[in-house]
Amino acid sequence: MTDNTPAPTAEALYGQIRSLLAEARQHVRRTVNQTMVHTYWQIGRLIVDDEQGGKERAAYGKQVLPELSRRLSAEFGKGFSVPNLRNFRQFFLNFSEEQIRYTPCSELSWSHYRALMRVADPDARRWYWNEAASQQWSVAALDRQIGTFYYQRLLSSQAGEQAGLRQEAAQNIAADAPFSPRDFIRDPYILEFLEIQPSAGLYEKDIEQGLLDQLQKFLLELGKGFAFVARQRHLRIENEDNYVDLVFYNYILKCFVLIELKVGKLSHQDVGQLDMVVRVFDQQLRVICQDSCHGT
Repeated sequence: MTDNTPAPTAEALYGQIRSLLAEARQHVRRTVNQTMVHTYWQIGRLIVDDEQGGKERAAYGKQVLPELSRRLSAEFGKGFSVPNLRNFRQFFLNFSEEQIRYTPCSELSWSHYRALMRVADPDARRWYWNEAASQQWSVAALDRQIGTFYYQRLLSSQAGEQAGLRQEAAQNIAADAPFSPRDFIRDPYILEFLEIQPSAGLYEKDIEQGLLDQLQKFLLELGKGFAFVARQRHLRIENEDNYVDLVFYNYILKCFVLIELKVGKLSHQDVGQLDMVVRVFDQQLRVICQDSCHGT
C-alpha cells in the first residue's frame, strides 16, 4: 500500500525540528534545575540533622564545615565552599520539601532561592516566592522587587494606591530581558553543579554583538573620527587562522584601531598575542596597499 501523505515542505520540516529541539532543551533545563535545587536542599537537611546530633553549634561551625568543604571541593569542584554549605543549611531551614517540589515553584532556580533567602521576614519571603513562581519572574525581576520593598509597599498602601504599585512593578518586570536558554547554560551555579569550566567564549561573542547593536553610540564614546571597518577580520599568523574581533579606522589620526574582546584578567600571554596581531595586521595591510598602488 502506497503512502500518499505529501512530504513536508522545507519550512514545515524546519519548524518540526526546531520545536523538537526547543522542547528537549526545556526538558533538560527543567531536569537539571530541579535536580540541583533538590540536591542542595537535601545537603542542607543532612547538615542540620548532623548538627542536631549532640554537637555543640560553635564547635560544629568551626570544625566540621571547613573539613566537609575541603573534601567536597576536592572531589566535586568549587561549588562547596563553607559559605555555600551555610546557604544549603539555610535553604533547608527556610523552605519545605513540598515548597521546592510544588509546580510551578519547581521552576525557580537556585539563584531565585538565594535571592529569597536574603528576605528575613518569613511572610514577605513566602509572598515573593509565590509571586516569582506564579508570575514567572526572572532572577533580575525578583531582585528588583525585593530591593524596592514591593511587598512592604503593597502591604502599607491604601487600596486605591495598589493598582499604581502593581503597574509600576509590571513595567519594571517587562524592562528585564526575557529568559534565554543561553542564560541557563552560562549560569555560574549550573556550571559549578555540572563541573563545567566557564569559558570566555561563552560571553565575548555577546559583548561583540552588543557593541555592534549599539554601534553609533559606541563610536561616539570612542571619540572623534572613528569609522567601522570590519568584524572578525581574518589574519594568518604562523600558519594558523586568527581573527580580530573589531577593526576601526580613525581618519583624524590616520590609523587603524584593533579591538580584541577579553573576559577576565588580561594575561602576559594575551598582551603578547595582541602585539603579534598588530604587527601582522600592519604587515598584511602594507602588502594590500602596495598591490593596490601597483594596480595588481
